Amino acid sequence: MAAKIQPNTTAADAANPERFLTLLADGATMGVPEVDQAAYQEFRANMAKLSMQLPDRLPEEEKLAQIRTVMHEFENYRKKAETALRERSAGWRGVTSFLFLELIHSLGIDPSSPNPEKLLHEITNAVTAQNIQTFREGLESFLHPSGAGSAAAEASQFKQADFSTANNNAAGLRGGGSAIEKLKTIMQSGTNGFISIFRLSCLSMINQRFGPEAVEDCLMSVASYLTECLHSDDTIFHWSDSSLLAILTGRANEQILTAELERITMQARETSVNAGGHKTVLRIPITFEITPIDRLKTPEDLHKISLLRNAGRKH
Repeated sequence: MAAKIQPNTTAADAANPERFLTLLADGATMGVPEVDQAAYQEFRANMAKLSMQLPDRLPEEEKLAQIRTVMHEFENYRKKAETALRERSAGWRGVTSFLFLELIHSLGIDPSSPNPEKLLHEITNAVTAQNIQTFREGLESFLHPSGAGSAAAEASQFKQADFSTANNNAAGLRGGGSAIEKLKTIMQSGTNGFISIFRLSCLSMINQRFGPEAVEDCLMSVASYLTECLHSDDTIFHWSDSSLLAILTGRANEQILTAELERITMQARETSVNAGGHKTVLRIPITFEITPIDRLKTPEDLHKISLLRNAGRKH
């Protein structure tokens, strides 16, 4: 047995009955996986010392004390290894969540819409192999609902962000490219202000039921309403086919602006739109997210505004 566990053990060592517990401890140590390099090296060094203190001919009390010390080393290493694994798992889940949000952003999908939010929740709770498999299946179904190679259900042109500067989009407003130019001027002047994204959360359903013309009417109607209610020096831009972006200045703080926007969005309950050639009154739920301009490092960070919502405030 000694020869199998320790191929390099000499015949004298193998024949020495006082080496049995030592070889047993050494063999058990060799079977422990290296999870964390520093903790593993410390464990092996401690076990190398302890194994030499385990001659079989020790008095029973001393032998039991040494064995308890060995068991303590194994338990101590197990705890360190489990902590390292938990930290790595949490780190990878964080990286995966970030990459998932970047993917959603690049596809022009609202991260707060039901499917992405559910998938993001599954990432943070993926602690078992079954959890990971469930997330993978859900992600594949979301990205390719009609099979391999199909487009993501919510990644159509209908959801794409508008970074144009021309005044030719659905809402009759300039796109996000013009917003960046405006933001650059504000940041250079040192003026305090806020970015607010107004999201029309029902537009996917309106598009499916009434068509893209009704969506355009909804955007134009809401844009007109916001222009009426906001300050004359505030500017509204077409952010995506389901949202508008406003650059707001002249507010003393975020609390005052929040109260103002809550009042405005609460009043915007019904909108008359052209649906199938007929005027239809629709209730359009409007939510908004506020991000202080001073939280953006450069005007181009406006491209990442959806990922900065945790730094701002959602209503």
